[in-house]
Amino acid sequence: MITTAVLLLSVALGLASAEVYFKDSFEGDWESRWHHSTWKTSDGTAGKFTKTAGKWTGDSSPEAGGIQTGPDSKFFAIYSTMDKTFDNTGKDLVLQYSVKHEQGLDCGGGYIKLIPASSEPKMSEFGGDTPYSIMFGPDICGYSTKKVHVIFTNKDKNHLIKKDIPAQTDELTHVYTLHLKPDNTFKVYIDLKEVHSGSLEEDYDILLPKMIKDPNAKKPEDWDERAKIPDPADIKPEGWDDIPATIPDAEATKPEDWDEEEDGTWEPPVIPNPEFKGEWKQKQIDNPDYKGIWVAPDIDNPDFKPDPLMYNFKDLKYIGFELWQVKAGSIFDDIIVTDDFAVAEQFAKDTWEKTKDAEKAVFDKIKEEEKAAKEAEEKAAKDAAPADADMDDDEEDYGKDEL
Repeated sequence: MITTAVLLLSVALGLASAEVYFKDSFEGDWESRWHHSTWKTSDGTAGKFTKTAGKWTGDSSPEAGGIQTGPDSKFFAIYSTMDKTFDNTGKDLVLQYSVKHEQGLDCGGGYIKLIPASSEPKMSEFGGDTPYSIMFGPDICGYSTKKVHVIFTNKDKNHLIKKDIPAQTDELTHVYTLHLKPDNTFKVYIDLKEVHSGSLEEDYDILLPKMIKDPNAKKPEDWDERAKIPDPADIKPEGWDDIPATIPDAEATKPEDWDEEEDGTWEPPVIPNPEFKGEWKQKQIDNPDYKGIWVAPDIDNPDFKPDPLMYNFKDLKYIGFELWQVKAGSIFDDIIVTDDFAVAEQFAKDTWEKTKDAEKAVFDKIKEEEKAAKEAEEKAAKDAAPADADMDDDEEDYGKDEL
């Protein structure tokens, strides 16, 4: 029988063999580890990241907090070099971080990027055009866009996931985790709960399709695509076309002052014929020979080639945020890149999970106080309104007396 002690030892050994390529909670001199890009600085549209715990937090430690975007309607770009270049050949890749949109993000990104060593010459100006390997995290804009991006680069082309993964849109801290495996499968977690499981082959158009429509197939000559046909039993009634659309008004009379020498021969005006039924159309019935719309059969794609290394990134060297936000104020924290999901999971438990309930309590209290203050302000304004009205009435009466 396997004892609890043995299980704990095996878990500990597994964690010990895991490797962490990057980990940062923005403690200490974080600005020595992170670099603001010069992207967008020349035209004045570049924002900045500053350290803060935000308006509500469940962590009372002096080092609490992450980096926050500001001011509004700016581009934001910041990056850091990982502790070690990550070659995930034959390894899991786990990317995890937390984000809090305490400003109530209305339109903008909250995602993170892993960037290859080949982008090194462009990193000082790291921006939207800088080649990256993985882009992951929430993107919110209005009512239509509230999704989690999971973008992988393959052969210099960025591939977006074909399925929608809903993002969290409230004002609390949430943890986003991407777990990519060497069997070309991946999982996405939000707050340590799995929200999507898929494969690079099925969820992306990285490869050519396995199956294609047979280009040599032809529709059979007797294939009937007509869903409805004219009813052969329905025959146009005799005399249908002889009924005129209009007829002379039988109730009309010639005006008394009508002069036929000057006005010509009088004719009664015409009116719609109540017997007229319009153009005759033969009834339609279901076609007993209908076979549906013909579609060429699927065949194996001769050009399809499987790629067991779709997951593979050999030179992940940088990590960064490259964003645009209308309403700034998102706070990013507790980033980790590792080859073991258990390590990332434990990191989230040691950070986000320990403070999330306390953060929610502080948030609720602040919102209740704001609501109470607003109600008190509205009540004060309402109470003041009758007094102003009475004063206006008195002034009006005084004016009448003077007159």
